[in-house]
Amino acid sequence: MSLAELVVAFVQIWAAIGGLVCVAFLFFGLDRIDPAAHDSYAFRPLLIPGIVVIWPLVLWRWWSLEQLNKHGCPAVKDGDVTAGVGDGQ
Repeated sequence: MSLAELVVAFVQIWAAIGGLVCVAFLFFGLDRIDPAAHDSYAFRPLLIPGIVVIWPLVLWRWWSLEQLNKHGCPAVKDGDVTAGVGDGQ
């Protein structure tokens, strides 16, 4: 197998995983981590290319915000993820 074939195979696998993450995130995760995105279906297709490319970051951020929400972080409960950042909390 040549280097070019390996690169193409890697990109195909990356895109396939990214597509799965994208579908899961847009249907289940976006509303949970950003309440302002509820019922904003026209803007979701715009996110597809970015999510497919940076899916590891999307998964990490989704998981970390779910952990904050599970442990009762008041910033996430109120829907403002940045509350308390930089003000000594």
